[in-house]
Amino acid sequence: MTQNQSNRIAQCFAQLEAQGRKALIPFVTAGYPSKATTPALMHAMHAAGADIIELGVPFSDPSADGTTIQKASDVALANGIGLVQVLEHVRSFRQTNQTTPVVLMGYANPIERYDQLRNEGDFVKDAAAAGVDGLLVVDYPPEEAHALHQQLRAQNMDLIFLLAPTSTPERMQQINAIASGYVYYVSLKGVTGSKALDTQQVAQALPLIRAHVKLPVGVGFGIRDAVTAKSIAQDANADAVVIGSRLIELLRDNPGEAGVQAVAQLLSDMRQAMDSKA
Repeated sequence: MTQNQSNRIAQCFAQLEAQGRKALIPFVTAGYPSKATTPALMHAMHAAGADIIELGVPFSDPSADGTTIQKASDVALANGIGLVQVLEHVRSFRQTNQTTPVVLMGYANPIERYDQLRNEGDFVKDAAAAGVDGLLVVDYPPEEAHALHQQLRAQNMDLIFLLAPTSTPERMQQINAIASGYVYYVSLKGVTGSKALDTQQVAQALPLIRAHVKLPVGVGFGIRDAVTAKSIAQDANADAVVIGSRLIELLRDNPGEAGVQAVAQLLSDMRQAMDSKA
């Protein structure tokens, strides 16, 4: 690699801060809508202005994902996508892109199963070798994540956590003690894909989070268009905007290359809006 992997996420946020800009973080499900789509889609998202890419690991029993991403996971699983294939996607992406951070987002079961079939800690080692920069494991609370945290730190990788409107100051402090890279603020009570985003509530929540968590704060759930992305980035003053379900819908509704182009166009529109002056 031409760049120290341990610095990719931190350098990304540092560069954006120096430029007075906010991070755009798209989420897509690995292997959706087809096995061959993902690496090309990752490159297209980067070219459209994505700063960090969250790659969803398909799982049969998700707890935080709405119907759109659940169905995408079902399709990806039917396409034969597991962690082995997800790491292949990342390795393919890294052949020509060694700078854009990649975060895997998913659940504990596939990770634990991966190590059961091999040796404890093998997943983190293999993910690091593939070029993964961080993990967001939805169902690992900080109390249960110390072993994973140590494995990731040994490979200079980040452990990213979700925060919710219901998170207490004590929970935020627990997460601050173990998290790195950034934290992902779930902007509403519910699952991905909701259309009930309240920018004012987000703007009120972020200073409270920053009082306890000394990392960049990304905001997701309910962001579907350029106007909302700009509002979250500028009015609410989030460090990053995360969009997922809307991208999955575009891939679903626009078959083949048209889906990749539709995703790229939306991200380009969001990037332009987020960078525009109020």
